[in-house]
Amino acid sequence: MSESKAHTSEERVIILQRAKEVFDAMQERCNEKDMKRLHDAFQLADEAHALQRRKSGEPYIFHPIAVARIAACEMRLDADCVITAFLHDVVEDTDFTNEDVRLRFGNDVAFLVDVVTKKKKEVYDTTKQVDNYRQLLNSLHYDIRALLIKIADRLHNMRTLGSMRADKQMKIAGETDSFYAPLANRLGLIDVKSDLENLSFKYRCKLEYSDLERWIAEDEKSNEERLIAFTNRIEYVLQKVGIDAKAEVYYRRPYSLWRRMRQDNVDFKHVDNRYYVRITYSRCRLPLSEKSACIKIYSTLTDYFKERPGTFQNLIDQAKENSYRCLRVMLLSQSGIWEDVQICSRRMVEASKVGCMAEIGDNIGEWIKRFRGVLRDIAKQEEQDNLLEKISASLYYDDVTVFTTSGQSIILPKGSTAIDFAFKLGAEYGLHARYARINGKLSSIKTILLAGDCVEIASDNDAHPNEDWMEHVSTYAAKTALHEWKRRQDGVSNLRCPICQPLPGGELIGILDAQHRTIIHRRSCAQAILLASKFGDNVLDATLNEEATKTYPITFCIKAVDRFHLLVDVIDHITNVLGLSIESVNTSTVDSIAEMRVTFFVHSVAELVHARNHIYSIHGVDEVRQIGQ
Repeated sequence: MSESKAHTSEERVIILQRAKEVFDAMQERCNEKDMKRLHDAFQLADEAHALQRRKSGEPYIFHPIAVARIAACEMRLDADCVITAFLHDVVEDTDFTNEDVRLRFGNDVAFLVDVVTKKKKEVYDTTKQVDNYRQLLNSLHYDIRALLIKIADRLHNMRTLGSMRADKQMKIAGETDSFYAPLANRLGLIDVKSDLENLSFKYRCKLEYSDLERWIAEDEKSNEERLIAFTNRIEYVLQKVGIDAKAEVYYRRPYSLWRRMRQDNVDFKHVDNRYYVRITYSRCRLPLSEKSACIKIYSTLTDYFKERPGTFQNLIDQAKENSYRCLRVMLLSQSGIWEDVQICSRRMVEASKVGCMAEIGDNIGEWIKRFRGVLRDIAKQEEQDNLLEKISASLYYDDVTVFTTSGQSIILPKGSTAIDFAFKLGAEYGLHARYARINGKLSSIKTILLAGDCVEIASDNDAHPNEDWMEHVSTYAAKTALHEWKRRQDGVSNLRCPICQPLPGGELIGILDAQHRTIIHRRSCAQAILLASKFGDNVLDATLNEEATKTYPITFCIKAVDRFHLLVDVIDHITNVLGLSIESVNTSTVDSIAEMRVTFFVHSVAELVHARNHIYSIHGVDEVRQIGQ
């Protein structure tokens, strides 16, 4: 932004014309008082930015007007939001203060302007960008509209990104991918989300974006004739039963196809569902609800077109978290091609454009409460270095709906496991999860869940997370709980050497590592001896406290003369006599000599010694040796 001469007469005409578009859009839903406030907000912004110009050279006031237009026309926000859109840069970039805004437009507008104004600091808590993200997320404690205004601001900045340097384009596009597009998606602003994604992709990967645009255009042209025949047939079939509906083909945009290509590791020609057919009805002869009318359309069409088995999806009752609703099914066209068909009402289409704001007038209720809760949890995190990763994990693009045995629906990111499901039920439930039953079948807790799965989690107070669980979770809730659990374990028990695997009650020593963490070793550990010889000042007295619920895996190699019932006796001694849990057993016999490797869990060195002595007492056992020592 730079300061320059006042506007030319031609620019004044454009400014007033664009402002009028905003006023015309708001006229139908604002009273006379609010319309006057809207005009006053424009006049203040016009005055404040009178001598400022954007990097492109155009008057700066073009930007606040454009943001107000997005808020008014594309997102259908209320009067205070549109007033804030006009004023969103006034406090940050001019001599006007937030108090000036409060006196002229009230506390509500002043609060919103304050939230979307970037705070200037000499020293930022983390980085300037992360501090700004955190400020926005914290605002949700009071009002979700600040995010909507900020998204409108970002959308116009992305639409005018061409005037920026390449490095600036990359920075802004990266922020958009990581923060603003996921937020727009979860807020249900489908069109806005798509625009943000594609504009970001366009400026990050110009060649790939251009290639995809060309391929899409070529594909549209090659499929045009048969798709016209298919959509005409659909409209004719529905018209015969008294349903006025429009069938239209929508090609997915470059970013969506690029993401699918990467996900499935295929080229453009082999990516599935490059387009879909949307059937939007406006009138039905029978007085039916939206859902019933959609089902009527589905029923009618499947009388004329073959349905691909297993493809029907009810996204009206089981809507995605972003509130997109339709019935979806694959139908076989006259050309012998399975077509992706989505059935919805005009109201559903309009609601998908304005997202959660479609429900503001009624009851946005639990959805907003849940959304605020997730983002407040993110904002409160003390470790902000991976803030954007946490947001992406929480505001995922693809999701699946699964169910508890009582019928409660749980929405999870695509690729989530039963561990994620367990943590969705509650942190303590997840931390003690042992195994799952998925659709009645005994399954590993690491099993990836599919849409419609019915899941039951078996928990045990003696069960605790394994080290590799973090590699098998997708949700923010699970990652946060596992991270906190590991932090507590590290704080209480320190860190154990993975080589010597020390146990409570043994002869132990602590050595500080480069990160000032205390690593516990057995005194006989070769690694500990080497470190102690190099860094004698880092050697500490240390212990591992024995806890009733804390166990450690150890592995015994057992050699014995083979006989009938030998393996059963070994397992019986460990589980029934000693009361210890076995993780795995491997056995082989060569020339009447049996060799077994048994991994089980103990609480301490004393318990390990006791177990070794018991196993030695088994008839035929000749050697019991701990592996890894």
